[in-house]
Amino acid sequence: MNKSILTKFSALLGMALVLFTGCKEEEYTLGALSSPENLIITTEVVGQNDANPYGDGSGLVKISATADNAMTYRIGYTDVSDLNASPTLEAMPKGSVNKKFSKLGNVTYRITVVAYGAGGASTVATKDITVKSVFNPDPTIVANLTGGSSKTWKVDASVAGHMGVGPYSSTSISPEWWSSAVNEKVACCNCFYTASFTFTQVNPTTFTINSSTPDGALTKTGTLSGIPGIPASGEEGCYPYAGGTGAFSFIEASAGLPADATTSTSILLADNSTFIGYGATKKEYEILEITADYMYLRVQGTETGNAWYLKLIPVQ
Repeated sequence: MNKSILTKFSALLGMALVLFTGCKEEEYTLGALSSPENLIITTEVVGQNDANPYGDGSGLVKISATADNAMTYRIGYTDVSDLNASPTLEAMPKGSVNKKFSKLGNVTYRITVVAYGAGGASTVATKDITVKSVFNPDPTIVANLTGGSSKTWKVDASVAGHMGVGPYSSTSISPEWWSSAVNEKVACCNCFYTASFTFTQVNPTTFTINSSTPDGALTKTGTLSGIPGIPASGEEGCYPYAGGTGAFSFIEASAGLPADATTSTSILLADNSTFIGYGATKKEYEILEITADYMYLRVQGTETGNAWYLKLIPVQ
């Protein structure tokens, strides 16, 4: 073989060996997938002292969680009096959160925290706390809603935007994703317009709502509904619903909307037997605007992160 050719061949072979050995696969390990340990929940009820063992009535609680080997945390809350309740877990950035509990009176809540370690291994801890919540609504709001005794409302199909969808946030009070046209739901779901909602002031501190749905309730199905008797699956539409009467209270709006953009007051329904306008999983309806002849509400929608907007007028 020609010497120059042999030399070139040897050089190429050497380069190939270098490349081959340089491409050797790296070995990686995930390490031990151990669950976080020593998960501790710490709470501070705002205004708590010997004279006010459950706080100052604001319902505010500062919550933090720590655990060995934890990377992230999630948190949820339930009223311990509701034996069927299960917590909806939310992100807990940096292991701390400020929570406002709005149910009036001295209410005991169960805080559930899940700490996640490497590979998703988790540890769960719970803590029960009793929190006092007090709220005195503007008498004008009460008078406009109840007429001083009892008043019935319905969705106003005659105006555009009587139903809308937007992000549920503290910075937006606009149905920026979708807004209804006049009589938008007549063809598919006329029950939306024939349903009525009667608000009654029983005494200065006790209120009830009656949801009447002669043609059914407009809602989604399954766990997205929030009212009883709705099928486990199916499209959004009108579904038979027996109607019901339940208690409600006024609370400070919990979404943190700007004071100049809202009355900062919400209607809180006591249970799933009633709803306003659209069957939703959440029962806090923020009053964005109310007069004797008009009411504009927002409720956290059927899907997390959505807000439903509703415009109602009194039934003549």
